[in-house]
Amino acid sequence: MDGRRTGSVEQLLAAHEIVIACGSGGVGKTTTAAAAAAMAAARQGGKVLVLTVDPAKRLANALGLEGFGNVASRVPDAAFRQAGITPRGELWAAMLDTKQSWDSLVRRHAPDAGTAGRILDNPLYQNITGRFIQAHDYIAVERLYELHLDGVYDLIVVDTPPTRNALDFLDAPARMADFFSSRLLRMLTVPYKSRLVNFASKPFYQVADRILGTQFLQDIAEFFILFQTMAPGFVERAEAVSRLLHDRRTTFVVVTTLEAAPAHEAEFFIEMLAARRFHLGAVVLNKVLPDYLRDAGGASARLAERLEGGATEAAAALGDGFADVGPAQLARVLTEVAENYLRFQLVAQRESEQEAAFGRTPEVVVSVPYFENDIYDLGGLLELGGRIWS
Repeated sequence: MDGRRTGSVEQLLAAHEIVIACGSGGVGKTTTAAAAAAMAAARQGGKVLVLTVDPAKRLANALGLEGFGNVASRVPDAAFRQAGITPRGELWAAMLDTKQSWDSLVRRHAPDAGTAGRILDNPLYQNITGRFIQAHDYIAVERLYELHLDGVYDLIVVDTPPTRNALDFLDAPARMADFFSSRLLRMLTVPYKSRLVNFASKPFYQVADRILGTQFLQDIAEFFILFQTMAPGFVERAEAVSRLLHDRRTTFVVVTTLEAAPAHEAEFFIEMLAARRFHLGAVVLNKVLPDYLRDAGGASARLAERLEGGATEAAAALGDGFADVGPAQLARVLTEVAENYLRFQLVAQRESEQEAAFGRTPEVVVSVPYFENDIYDLGGLLELGGRIWS
């Protein structure tokens, strides 16, 4: 990797107010986001929030919480003390509640309380907002913006959906603004507003009325007419959200393993971040094989090669210590051990090449080794955080 790089995740988090963790599924993204937030709360102080967009009950358990939702819950100091640490700051956790967030958004942008109530009471509201263009993704960045705007937290670490969904996360503000400015919305609402079109005379509406019913069409019309009353606020807010994602106070961390598929996804996402001019602060390479496997000409590699070709002689030399095992069986085991070591070494060398390639782009590249045990508590999160911190 680039030896001139001197930055660290610690410095990165100290210099930013929003850190957005991205990556494909199964690479440890959620755990990495929580570990970074926990370390920031423990070492840097202030109020730190980890916001998960992709529900993860295991994260709640690891943080010592029975559960959490749209309203943030504080991780008890007792959980830190059990891990042997007295935190300098506070760690909070929240999980996006899409319905609650949409309801709050409607109340905020509706021109008055009556209009907000009619939108929320519309029979199609729950169904349409649940499937509305990137509704979940937009509400996630909207919620992030709201939390940042409140100014309660010194640092917000966001755990996003898997990589290609995370692109929807990035594009959601612009798509929402485009929708409210689109001809489609005007086409849906203008005929109902003007009352100049006789729908009974139009073949399409005659068929729609027979299939869907007049009330259903009226509900659709009312929903979009009411929804359009929020257009100015939505467009303005979507543009503000987009600016926040591009702001110098916001940075992105791509989490990946060095296996082929996740690494390819990470490379794709890094390219997309650059194309959209977002700040890439770090790449965290998770579950990396140990360094000693990368030395092809080292003593361990030479020993494995000798053992692979001379397992019979080695078995004979060790025979006295393995009286209950026949020499042929011992030789087979030694050969398999040597071959597996050399296979892992080949994988480790390929990982080293991939790691060097990742190191050309971000400010910080961190390698995290395999953990022998699953992370199930705050102590485990802090141990992982220590590995990525400096």
